[in-house]
Amino acid sequence: MDCLNKYTQFLGKELEVIIDRPLGGKHPTLDFVYEVNYGFVPETEAGDGHEIDVWVLGVDEPVTRYTAKCIAVIIRHNDNENKLVLSSVSQTREQVMNKIGFVENYYQTEILFFDKQDQK
Repeated sequence: MDCLNKYTQFLGKELEVIIDRPLGGKHPTLDFVYEVNYGFVPETEAGDGHEIDVWVLGVDEPVTRYTAKCIAVIIRHNDNENKLVLSSVSQTREQVMNKIGFVENYYQTEILFFDKQDQK
């Protein structure tokens, strides 16, 4: 299991991320299309040895870079890495899962929010 502290340190902070899998793009090996922008935090390391991955919400067009607040950590209990969620607008648990569930529904996922009121 990946160390949770390396993710929770970003909660509430504004991050600039690189989007390597933009909204509407097809996954390179699996059979799905990204319904939101997906990228990574440069100069970090996740449990898989690559940069920490990020779901980017609040922008409805493909982008190559994005800056927003880290609002949540996606804890994957049955994977070797977790994910961050960035958003420029407030999101509830239901909204987050509706947007990223096309992938996260395949995992035992728990969401840790920065703002406890959003954990509804």
